[in-house]
Amino acid sequence: MSRSLRRGILAATAVAFSLFTVSACGAGNEADTNKVRPDNASTSVGKIKIQNVNVITQAEGSEGPAVVSAKIFNTGGTEQTLESVTVSRDGAEAELSPAKGSGPVTIPANGSVILGGKGNAAATLDSPEVEEGGVTPVVFTLSGTGEIEVGALVMPADGYYERFGPSSQPTQSPTASPGETPEGTESPSGSETAPESPAGDEEAGAGAQEDVANGDEEPEGTPGD
Repeated sequence: MSRSLRRGILAATAVAFSLFTVSACGAGNEADTNKVRPDNASTSVGKIKIQNVNVITQAEGSEGPAVVSAKIFNTGGTEQTLESVTVSRDGAEAELSPAKGSGPVTIPANGSVILGGKGNAAATLDSPEVEEGGVTPVVFTLSGTGEIEVGALVMPADGYYERFGPSSQPTQSPTASPGETPEGTESPSGSETAPESPAGDEEAGAGAQEDVANGDEEPEGTPGD
């Protein structure tokens, strides 16, 4: 093989490798989130590691709160309590709730906790001052480690993020004006009786809501797992 031909093959190989590297790097935060798993913010301090941090807002056309999604690992021998989660430069504080029951969100020793998604602990923001598509600071405060700050991507609950996003705000049902009562139906005697309420349906709905609140459903994971 001639020296010039060998140089040409080496040059072509180098160009092909560089193109492959560029295309591989494109599947990060700028990737299509409906098809490619994005690179999400993560950090570690001491025995605590926090991965896949995102602020997820309502899907397009919906109104309601936003949530912080993340997975928090505790590699230490002592459990820690997640005391607060604040978002944006304004320091808006999220409302924390555990996966089951009430009380604080704790990260067990040599264990982990998931924020966001059905059946997991939650960090809910009523009205965050964040911009979709941007990056906002999120500060996690833990009882043993203290404050841990990470820059989180702000995304709507569409595509890849849908199953980790917040619930949309329920639409209020119309209520009767003061003094008005629902019209009843006439009984054979001619007197009016009010319509029966679906008590069984209400009890079933309440039971289902209690099951979800207690975290009986299986956790689904976090973005990036």
